Amino acid sequence: MDKLHLEAWTEECLFLLYLQNTPEMTKYLGGPETEAQIISRHNRYLNMGDTGTFYRIIFETETIGSVGYWEHLWKGQMIYEIGWAILPDFQGKGLATPAVAKAIEKAKLENKHSYIHAFPSISNPASNAICRKLHFTLVEQCQFEYPIGHFMQTNDWKLQI
Repeated sequence: MDKLHLEAWTEECLFLLYLQNTPEMTKYLGGPETEAQIISRHNRYLNMGDTGTFYRIIFETETIGSVGYWEHLWKGQMIYEIGWAILPDFQGKGLATPAVAKAIEKAKLENKHSYIHAFPSISNPASNAICRKLHFTLVEQCQFEYPIGHFMQTNDWKLQI
């Protein structure tokens, strides 16, 4: 996938959060966010420091989504958590898996944590398929709080990095 690459999150990426803030894009995440939540998320992505990195995904010349990883204390162990979102026009085209793989490779290069976890909703077949394709191990189903105040049933997928 030479035509697919990741670019570091910048101030100009705010538009992408608005594109991703639809009922269709957030149906597995508790629904659309408020304006204040979008701005807060954008600022978190810009200011992650050494706790993680967020990227916009570019295919050819178009922004098609985002992917990122960040530190998360999970069951007493510091891990990386990874998450991604692909815009509807680009879903189902085999672009998410290589984009997530590229982000995992970047996390590996940091040599900071032993594991990266993904927590897709148990009812999100596409994100769970990406975890399988990238050889994550399904640890368990669990209740996960996302966003804050909203609990959902997720799969805990784990990959040694």
